[in-house]
Amino acid sequence: MAGEFWSDDTIAAIATPLGEGGIGIVRLSGPDAISLVDQAIVSPKGRRLASARDWSLNYGWIVDKHGDKIDEVIVSVMRAPHSYTREHVVEINCHGGLIPLQGVLERVLELGARLAEPGEFTKRAFLHGRLDLSQAEAVIDIIRSKTDRGHRLAMRQLEGGLSEPIRGMRRELVGLLAAIEAGIDFPDEVGDMEPEAIRQVIDDVSGKIAKMLATADTGRLLREGIDTAIIGKPNVGKSSLLNRLVRQNRAIVTDVPGTTRDVIEEIVNIGGFPFVVRDTAGIRRTEDVVEKIGVERAITLMEGADLVLCVVDGSLPLEDEDVSLLQQVQGKTAVLVVNKMDLGSAESDERYWEILPEVPIVRISAETGEGLEELEETIVNQVVQGEIDLTGDSLVVTRTRHKQALKEAAASLEAARRTLEMGLPQDLVAVDIRGAAESLGEVTGDTVRDEVIERIFADFCIGK
Repeated sequence: MAGEFWSDDTIAAIATPLGEGGIGIVRLSGPDAISLVDQAIVSPKGRRLASARDWSLNYGWIVDKHGDKIDEVIVSVMRAPHSYTREHVVEINCHGGLIPLQGVLERVLELGARLAEPGEFTKRAFLHGRLDLSQAEAVIDIIRSKTDRGHRLAMRQLEGGLSEPIRGMRRELVGLLAAIEAGIDFPDEVGDMEPEAIRQVIDDVSGKIAKMLATADTGRLLREGIDTAIIGKPNVGKSSLLNRLVRQNRAIVTDVPGTTRDVIEEIVNIGGFPFVVRDTAGIRRTEDVVEKIGVERAITLMEGADLVLCVVDGSLPLEDEDVSLLQQVQGKTAVLVVNKMDLGSAESDERYWEILPEVPIVRISAETGEGLEELEETIVNQVVQGEIDLTGDSLVVTRTRHKQALKEAAASLEAARRTLEMGLPQDLVAVDIRGAAESLGEVTGDTVRDEVIERIFADFCIGK
């Protein structure tokens, strides 16, 4: 699909965040990008933008239709195919304020450009074959990455770290299909392939897919963030724990029970993973209408969280409300955080494990910070559980779309293996192998449907 598209219109958008800043950029892409801006720019030496060298910076003023200056600018020119979109691209570097940026954008729209849709610049890069679909998705992942580790994974995907092995597997299957079909079309000259040779290719590709799928759950958490709920009774130190994890006083901390009534959310980098940590209202029976809503929200968040940090006051014996809360945590991915260790320990680990077995216990003092490092290490281990090495060059699947396509490819190959073992005609085996190749092609965009492409790029920001 990629590489067959050529646009007949020119798009424009503001490519930098709106607001005050040193520089803002209006970007254009399309066949008329250079000629449109040439009509709007005045050079102090009378130079035309059409004669500017590729990858050059050109000084001047953008003027309105009356010749009045809108802004002093530096314009970069990138001619096709040596640009991000493989079209003519012009970037107008303006002063970074809403009025000059909007004025410049309105001027190029007035001259015939069209306002770009979300992600349309990257979509054109994909349609022109500069990026495959997984690389295009990596662009938005780079923009939205919350940790260095997530950023490195997105960069690796942008450089082809996912698409290259996918295409390698797809080539294996296409080669196998060609051999099978040659035997079907020319039975006297070629004949059927040896079943063992077919099985070897199926097993080889299936094994590679299985390794990729083993990384998918952790990869999704790296990209999207680990939804983490801090729960506990009032006054056990939930807000203090949040402040320690964030390394700033984000939540109000008092000795008054029920201070936190709504959910406070922060993104925290723990061990290279983005944790979306939510401090919730203390869970207890209450007649206060507002606090009761906060308690209901806390329970809802606990039910849907990827990770639960259940906090108890370790300086006090367990009460019925503590026991009830610990029982609600059973069966969830959780860490029991025994807080206030600076005030002493009223219960043993064995006592906690009687109620909440097989959940790691970490004793901390949110007041002094003691035990925080152990807690962060335990939190990461609970989520990742050592299933993949994310520090090297290992391949990690980060998107649900990729995971689903790989699962469909694996299912097709399993069906092909069963068909082969039953001794059925090889043209039936070829049907399932072709299905696996098409599923792999969905990752890179070689076989993906148009509506999927539209949905992916609609998730981008305008100007990218």
